[in-house]
Amino acid sequence: MEFSHTPVLLQEVMDLLGCSPGNVVVDCTVGGGGHAYEILKRILPGGYLIGIDRDPNALNAAEKRLEEFANHFTLVHSNYINMERILEDLGIKEVDGILMDLGVSSHQLDEKERGFSYMQDASLDMRMDPTQAFSAYNVVNEYSQNELRRIIRNYGEERWADRIAGFIVDNRPVETTGQLVDIIKRAIPAGARRSGPHPAKRTFQAIRIEVNQELSQLGESIEKAVKMLRPGGRLCIITFHSLEDRIVKRAFRDLSNPCICPTGAPICTCGRKPEVKIITGRPVTPSAAELSINPRSRSAKARACERI
Repeated sequence: MEFSHTPVLLQEVMDLLGCSPGNVVVDCTVGGGGHAYEILKRILPGGYLIGIDRDPNALNAAEKRLEEFANHFTLVHSNYINMERILEDLGIKEVDGILMDLGVSSHQLDEKERGFSYMQDASLDMRMDPTQAFSAYNVVNEYSQNELRRIIRNYGEERWADRIAGFIVDNRPVETTGQLVDIIKRAIPAGARRSGPHPAKRTFQAIRIEVNQELSQLGESIEKAVKMLRPGGRLCIITFHSLEDRIVKRAFRDLSNPCICPTGAPICTCGRKPEVKIITGRPVTPSAAELSINPRSRSAKARACERI
């Protein structure tokens, strides 16, 4: 399938990043190159973009999308947790902007064989980087019932996590997404399935997060990203569910107000200084016009901060 991905909050993200000619910008999840294309238009002449992605298909698509900007960008197959090393290898010490567009892409959802979607029957996979060995099959078939319960409850915020974990263990081996969806439907009482999202949505989200270690690396990556910004540089992060947004909000808050002195202390004695100022009091969300064109953007939220 040809890689296609509609960049969400495109104009809003460009405004938040505030790119200008000569800037060096990192797109940590370059995807099909939609955001990167608009960034390059704004940072040339003199600018440079580094695009990172775990998905080789995304990098191939981005290479084609950005071909008119040849020699002004580098694409790297890696995880954004490795950003510091990637920039060091490129001889770059500081950058003017960093974008993180988190979550699974539309292409990954629509490409049946990737196993991300609960709407299509495929092998259990869900790897953002198809070169890694560990997949959804390992989680579903090898995790203990307690481990399954934990990730489904914590990463999926699923009230029926205990029953779903038990049903999965009792019906192993599970080979396909279709089998998993059927197990989840049987685990959730009929009355609870009549309203709300698809019954498998939360469990699939939880397994995908576990397979790709999406949350465990996010807080650390934000701290590293801020340290790579030059003063005045901006970090913009797009999230797609409450767990991600909570981590981003907390990290920005801690970086903007790191003081650990007791509440009510007359003066600060801990010596910790703010590293950023938050430039989005509330998260930026899609407009009605964008929602009408791209319904998948409905859960997107963008937050941004600026290095002091």
